[in-house]
Amino acid sequence: MSKKAEADVFAFPGFDANAVTDHVREFTESSVAQSKEAYAKFKDQAEVAQKTMETTFETAQSTGAELSLKAISALRANTDAGFTHLEALVGIKTFADAVELQTAFLRKQTELVVEQAKDFQSVATKAVENMTKPVKSAVEKAVNDIKAA
Repeated sequence: MSKKAEADVFAFPGFDANAVTDHVREFTESSVAQSKEAYAKFKDQAEVAQKTMETTFETAQSTGAELSLKAISALRANTDAGFTHLEALVGIKTFADAVELQTAFLRKQTELVVEQAKDFQSVATKAVENMTKPVKSAVEKAVNDIKAA
């Protein structure tokens, strides 16, 4: 076998190295573009998550302060009612008056406690709604973004 015949056996006819290089370059550029796009989306979502958490913590803090003020107000009202009741008990002349006064006090305190519980429930419900609102909207946005992609 001649040297030329040997060379032709191992030759790749029609192999264009430039075409392969172009395809590899296009694939690489496409991969880099997709990676940049994915990074940008991830970064945006991370920023949204951070803002959501900040908003949620701020809401929790302000709601905690509001609940604390409600508790202080309730304690003040209960303490004032207790002292007023004690002052009234000091002036009692008969046992029947004491029973009547005590019954009225207990009824009034029960109503007050029920009203205070309703206030706390209202504030707590509002707090939960306010704290979950940013999370809910962030989740909805993420789901919509996924559907759009």
